[in-house]
Amino acid sequence: MSTEVKSMTEGKPGKLIFFFAIPLMLGNMFQQFYTIADTLIVSRVLGVNALAALGAADWYNYMMLSIVQAIAQGFSILLAQDFGAGRYAHLKKVMAHAISLSAILTLLLTAAAQLSLNPVLSLLRTPQEVRPMTFLYLSIIFAGIPAQMLFNFGASVLRALGNSRSPLHAMVFSSFMNIGLDLLFVMVFHFGIAGAAVATVISQASSGIWCLLVIRRISYLRIGRPDFGEEKGLDGRLLFLSVPMILQNVLISVGGMIVEYVANGMGVTFVAGFTATNKLYGAIEMAAVAYGYSMVTYMGQNYGAGRSDRIRKGYRSAILIAIVTGTVLGYGMILAGHAVTGAFLPGTSADVMRAKQIAFQYLFIVCSTLPILYVLHVTRSSLQGLGNTVMPMASGIAEFVMRTFMALVMTGVFGGVSIMYGEVVAWIGADLILAGALIKCFKRLPAESDVY
Repeated sequence: MSTEVKSMTEGKPGKLIFFFAIPLMLGNMFQQFYTIADTLIVSRVLGVNALAALGAADWYNYMMLSIVQAIAQGFSILLAQDFGAGRYAHLKKVMAHAISLSAILTLLLTAAAQLSLNPVLSLLRTPQEVRPMTFLYLSIIFAGIPAQMLFNFGASVLRALGNSRSPLHAMVFSSFMNIGLDLLFVMVFHFGIAGAAVATVISQASSGIWCLLVIRRISYLRIGRPDFGEEKGLDGRLLFLSVPMILQNVLISVGGMIVEYVANGMGVTFVAGFTATNKLYGAIEMAAVAYGYSMVTYMGQNYGAGRSDRIRKGYRSAILIAIVTGTVLGYGMILAGHAVTGAFLPGTSADVMRAKQIAFQYLFIVCSTLPILYVLHVTRSSLQGLGNTVMPMASGIAEFVMRTFMALVMTGVFGGVSIMYGEVVAWIGADLILAGALIKCFKRLPAESDVY
C-alpha cells in the first residue's frame, strides 16, 4: 500500500486515532498561528478599531468556511467507507462525482456570500466606525472561497485515505507564506486590512495546490472520463451525507451571529475584548477538531470494513484521550490567559484595560469547561463517520437554541457574561443529543456492516 494512504482497520484503536490526529493538530496549530499572527499584525499596526472590524462579523465568516468544510467532509465519508471496504473502482467514481458537485456548490456559495454581505452586516448591527473595514475584509475573503474549497476538499480526500501528514505539510507551508505576506502587505506596502485578507486568500490557494499535487500521486484516485459518468443515486448519496452537515454548521453559525448581533450592540470595547478571545478559540479547539477528523476517517474505514468491534473500542479510546487533552489544554490556557489576551490589546487606556478584562473572563469560562467541547467533537464526528449526519444536524439545532436563548433572553438579566456562558450551555445541549444518538447507533451495529 502507498505510504500516502493508511488503513485504520488494523492495529490498536487508541494509538491509531491519537497518532493520526497529531499531524492534524500540528496543522491546526500552524493555521491558528497564522490567524493569531494576522490578528496581532492588524491590531498593532492598524489599532483596536481594526481588531474590532475583524471580529464584528466573525461568525458570518465562520459560517461560509464551515459550509465549505461540511461539503468536503461530507463527501469524504463515502470515500473512507469505500477505501476501508476495498472498493477501489467505486472510490474513483465517488471522487469524480464529488469533484463535480464541489465545483458547482463552490460557485453558488461564492455568489451568495458576496450578495449577502451588506445585508448581513446591517442585521448584525456592525458598528459604523468599523463597518467599512469589515466589508472590505470579508469581500476579499469571500472572493477566495474557491481557494478554501481547494484546500478543504483536498485535505478531506487525503484524510479519508488515512493520510494526515500531507495536509500538515500544506498548512505549514501556507502558514509561513501568510505571515510573510501579512508583514509585506500590511507593514511594508501599507495595504491596511485588505492586505491581511489578500495574504490569507493566497496562502489558502497555495495549501490547496499542495494537496492536489499529492492526490495526483495516489493510484486509487487516478480518475478518468468514465468515472464522471452517471451512476444512479451516487450524487444523491453524496449530498445526503453533506447537506445535513451544511445545515448543522449553518445553524451553529446563525446562533453565533445572533450572539454577535447582541455583542455588537454593547460597544466597540466589548467587541474588541470578545474578539481577542474568539481569535484564540481556534487554538483552544484545535486538538478537538483534529480528533474529530480522525474519528470520521477511523469510523468510516471500519464501518466500510464491517469492523463493529473496532468501532466501539475506538470511540471509548477517543473519549478518554479527548477528556485528558481538553483538561490539560484548558487549564494551561487559563494560566497563560492574561499574557495571551493582553497581546491582542496593547495599551493602558481605560477602554483597553476593560477590553482585557472581558477577554480574560470569556477565556476562563471557555477553558475551564473545555472537556465538554472535546467530547462533543469526538461524538459528533463518530456519528458522521458511520454515515449518520442527521443527528449531528439535530445537535446543531440544540446549539442554535441554547446560544440564542442565552444571548437574547439572559443578557437582559446578567449582561454580557450570558453570551460567554452561552457557549458552554450550547455544548452541553449538543452533547446530550449526540450521546443518545450514538448509543442507539452502536446497538444497531451488525456483526458485519454493509453500507450498500
